[in-house]
Amino acid sequence: MNSFLMHVCQTSAGPLSLEIDYADGCWVHTTDGRRYLDFLSGIGVANIGHTHPAVVAAIREQVGKYLHVMVYGEVIQQPQVELAELLSKCLPKPLEVVYFTNSGTEANEGALKTAKKFTGRRRLVAFTGSYHGDSHGSLSVTGRGVYREPFEPLLPEVTFLPFDNVDRLEAIDDNVAAVITEPIQGEGGIRVPSDHFLPALRERCDKTGALLIFDEVQTGFGRTGKLFACERWNVVPDIITLAKALGGGMPLGAFAGRREIMRTLSVDPPLSHVTTFGGHPVSCAAGLASLRVMLDEDLPRKAKERGEQLRAALRHLAGKCAHIRDVRGLGLMIGLELDSPEFTQQFVARALQRGLLLGWTLHSNTLVRITPPLVISKAELETGLNIIEECLKVKT
Repeated sequence: MNSFLMHVCQTSAGPLSLEIDYADGCWVHTTDGRRYLDFLSGIGVANIGHTHPAVVAAIREQVGKYLHVMVYGEVIQQPQVELAELLSKCLPKPLEVVYFTNSGTEANEGALKTAKKFTGRRRLVAFTGSYHGDSHGSLSVTGRGVYREPFEPLLPEVTFLPFDNVDRLEAIDDNVAAVITEPIQGEGGIRVPSDHFLPALRERCDKTGALLIFDEVQTGFGRTGKLFACERWNVVPDIITLAKALGGGMPLGAFAGRREIMRTLSVDPPLSHVTTFGGHPVSCAAGLASLRVMLDEDLPRKAKERGEQLRAALRHLAGKCAHIRDVRGLGLMIGLELDSPEFTQQFVARALQRGLLLGWTLHSNTLVRITPPLVISKAELETGLNIIEECLKVKT
């Protein structure tokens, strides 16, 4: 513990500080012999559960063949090619060309650069409450000033519009290179837009020639009950960004788009966007195995079914608990809004004591994030719900 606090850079005043022994399925085990039911999935990473046997086997096989051999895009690495091909088959048409990165932040950086180069424009539009990462570019389009201000000046010519407000979309004009949004805001509080917002946004981008970027880093890979959340609204972006669950637990991100858009990175000049470790063969092998599991087991359907059960149970609890203000979300991307930061913090701490991993979102201290692995069983779901009910009944 002392070495952890002294030598590993801390990003919060009160880290969980659980010493992990191993993790499997929906459970995280600590060195003191305890186990915790994971209702966070490593913040949306472990969609197929922790250390899935198919992913572990793929990693072991690839490690025995080769690790890093050359910078991105110069040699043929079969895991990378196979994952790109399978992704292109799963993504809505005409998104068919994939650029692999190490993370979601890097995917968003690449998407923004590509949009500016393709359109020849400089202005960007994002939305209040959004979260797109913590590097300078992705932070520039993250819609909460408290996180941007310590690092300003950031990218110029970024406009923030209110999320889910069609009337304000007129601010997108023919000077805009790209509009970036999460289909469902994650860190902003699991905010699901009304059914007309994303179609209206697509129409406005088409009218002005701005590219539409969907950040599906959190919402992708079955989390919302669809393989990709954009399918729910039948809206296809020009570029989609992916990460978190993409790597099956390994670090991996990607952005994908139409061929003519993605081609811009290889011309005028060539090597317009390069990476050393993006699309690492071990990560791609893990990602390929993970995506096959999602498809073979139809995990989006399971997420939809389990999510409906979970939200119904939480709404039933809301009728009995004055502390619950709202239950919202799609699939197994659920937000439980409570009535105060103090009660929220106490509730999450009590759940941890009882063996349930929960947490709040980055931009909200009253919204409890509930994102268990999509493979969670009915019995495990009921175990988590029982702990939640116990903790909500505790008087403060």
